[in-house]
Amino acid sequence: MTMIRRLVCSALRLRSDRSGLALLEFAIVFPALLTLSLTGAEITNFITTKMQVSQLALMLADNAARMGIGSPLAAKTISEVDINEIFIGANLQSGSLDLRTNGRVILSDIEQDPANAGKFQIKWQRCYGLKTAHGSTYGTAPSSNLAGVGPAGRQVTAQDNNATMFVEVYYVYKPLVSASLVPSTTLTEIASMAVRERRDLSTIVKPTGVVASTC
Repeated sequence: MTMIRRLVCSALRLRSDRSGLALLEFAIVFPALLTLSLTGAEITNFITTKMQVSQLALMLADNAARMGIGSPLAAKTISEVDINEIFIGANLQSGSLDLRTNGRVILSDIEQDPANAGKFQIKWQRCYGLKTAHGSTYGTAPSSNLAGVGPAGRQVTAQDNNATMFVEVYYVYKPLVSASLVPSTTLTEIASMAVRERRDLSTIVKPTGVVASTC
């Protein structure tokens, strides 16, 4: 009886003992808490990266629309040096994203098609970045007789005697934790800008020794 009484007393004390309860509860909820925290961090990083890639595309289009040299009285000329400098600047702006290593930029010059009234052409393209397996989604140069360039319903065109700079930025996302926590590991952003000032559309100057960023 003494042994049974001791066992009963021990059981009663154990039932009323609350020491270590918080630790036990934490151990139960910790895996779920950790999963939620890591998922939140991954999604936040993905959204931030997508915004940065979108801003890079817009910056590239804007800079391409402004490039060229010449006096206010004459049409600006552009050279392969101007295009290369725009790409290098975008890579510097990308910072830790390292656009050159992890991405591919496709810059397209869109002009009116002289052979087809009301239609447009991709007159030339230049590319940058080591993800060379990714090509343009919207056409390659030279292409002609186009209704426009870009996604259906959002195609861009060019004004009379002018050009539009159309940019595609493809980027391979580097996950913090796991690729399974984000919608996709590849990002594609587009942007376009009409050329600001008069530009000589006939040719791109290629100085001696300069390598063109051809696609």
